[in-house]
Amino acid sequence: MLGRTDSKARLLLLLAVLVLLSGGMASRLAYWQVSQHTQLTALSAQDSSYTQRSIPAKRGTIYDKSGTVVLAETVYRYRIIADLHGLTAAERKRDGDALVDYLGLDPDAEAALRKAMAGDGYYVILATNVDADIAKEISYAQTNGGLATITLDPTPVRVYPQAGGAPHTSLASQLLGFVNASGNGQYGLEQEYNSLLAGRPQILTVDANTTGPAGQHIVDVGAPGEDIRTTIDAGLQLKVEQEVFATWLADKAKTVSAIVMDPKSGAVLAEANYPSYDANLYSQVAGQNPAIFNDPIISEVYDPGSVFKMLTASAALQSGTTSLTTKINDFGVMQLPGGQEVADADRKSMGWLTFADVVAWSRNVGVSQVAFRLGKTTAAASEVLYKTWQTYGIGQLTGIDLAGEVKGIVTDPAVTPWYQIDLANHSFGQGVSVTPLQVMRAYCVMANGGKAVTPHVAELDAGTGVPSASPSPKQLITSSLSTSLTGLMEHVVTAVKSYDQATYIPGYFVGGKTGTAQIWDPTLNKGKGDWMTNIYNYSFYGWVGHDGPDLAVGVVIYQGTPTKVGQGILAMPMQSTELFRRVATDAVLSEQIPPNNDGPAAPGGKKAKPLG
Repeated sequence: MLGRTDSKARLLLLLAVLVLLSGGMASRLAYWQVSQHTQLTALSAQDSSYTQRSIPAKRGTIYDKSGTVVLAETVYRYRIIADLHGLTAAERKRDGDALVDYLGLDPDAEAALRKAMAGDGYYVILATNVDADIAKEISYAQTNGGLATITLDPTPVRVYPQAGGAPHTSLASQLLGFVNASGNGQYGLEQEYNSLLAGRPQILTVDANTTGPAGQHIVDVGAPGEDIRTTIDAGLQLKVEQEVFATWLADKAKTVSAIVMDPKSGAVLAEANYPSYDANLYSQVAGQNPAIFNDPIISEVYDPGSVFKMLTASAALQSGTTSLTTKINDFGVMQLPGGQEVADADRKSMGWLTFADVVAWSRNVGVSQVAFRLGKTTAAASEVLYKTWQTYGIGQLTGIDLAGEVKGIVTDPAVTPWYQIDLANHSFGQGVSVTPLQVMRAYCVMANGGKAVTPHVAELDAGTGVPSASPSPKQLITSSLSTSLTGLMEHVVTAVKSYDQATYIPGYFVGGKTGTAQIWDPTLNKGKGDWMTNIYNYSFYGWVGHDGPDLAVGVVIYQGTPTKVGQGILAMPMQSTELFRRVATDAVLSEQIPPNNDGPAAPGGKKAKPLG
């Protein structure tokens, strides 16, 4: 067993060491608390006098495709803040006189400023919303020894200088979005490219004990926001907005939308909706109707109706189950084994028609029969049609560079099997909800040789973080199928007299397809839901060009009110075909697409003088 190692002497030694250490610490503490009290207090006051400020970088400017028309820019307004404590009466009068002169104040405003300057404080706001040029003059005076107690506090203000095509709107407001009071982009392009546009803020430390610019020290100089040049043609955008507004008025519609795209590149040249708003007054709109901030072309879905017959045609031609010359018996009304009914709009038989004429005359019964032929069973046919939808991007995000895009509502038959009535309805665009942009992209693929296309609004330089367009876009359908579908769209607008008259543009070839869709309202029938009576969604998607598809155009009239209703007749003051023609005419002239002297004959076979 080991012996004890402690001893009384050792304990006494340890105690003595602790006493000496404690005494030394107490002496040192007394030194700092008593002898150095004044110095420490001064240092503490000096440290606490510094505050950090963040000044937002100047947000990048948004231009139209020319790079010269400003669609959105940031301007600065200034607050004038004064440190008034310790100023003599003479100094107050001197600074007051200078500010009255710089600001050009009237007697009432001058009296308010003099009253504010009679007070005492470190942070007194003397004026707000001061123009940048005036602020520059005041800053120059400060560098020459004047107004030393004044601080200019910059406040960025986002402005949208171009007037829109309808009253109380700014140009392309729903496409651009706006910048909120916190400096963040909301909706559209402003939100999608917020970090790029916003840049990096400048960081300052401010010494409260030193007035004026001398008390400010830059910690981080920051970086200005990047400018963006868009694909939007400002002149065309204004014209399209005017057409949309006029149609909204004429048709008493809920909403009207239109879009013009380059079918090959996916560049959006114009994109308009009404109702719209003035982005300069977004805060007022937010308090009244914030839903209007949404862009219906990318953010709202609808049953497209017969414009989907072109997708059914694509499936039929690609699968080889039906050709454009195949004869189909259109008998007006078709009873399905489950007891459901498929009917044409007029419920009348047109007899045997070629498939091309079935599409041209928009016969639901005929297109449904073609859809049933896509497979040996309903399940197999449904799979073929659904895969065709997938090929064209239906029910998928288009990838457009705007915030707020939605996918739509599309049922996969492999997950939820389609019944015969589902397949029939889907073949002519009922029971499926998509965005107008999805349909527009599909029509671009049909018209551009069958190549994938990504709609876009911004044209940015390399290195901005935005991928450039692929030099070799994916081939989604064969070029021969694209040619057949393009020709079918041209057949639609020439085979039917009313379409021919409504869409004819002298000197230009045109193709497209109409759509008239019923609208399901879940609030009707005591909450059980029902179809709205005599209220429909009308649309037209197609192309226009010198001798083929140079531009793609889509228009939608939501919940238009017909002035005449009958079997197969839903007349409105402004039909979708007429709106398409007006927008397409604006587009070929604005984009300087040359007319073709050998273009299509006018309705009735007469040659018309080309536009331009």
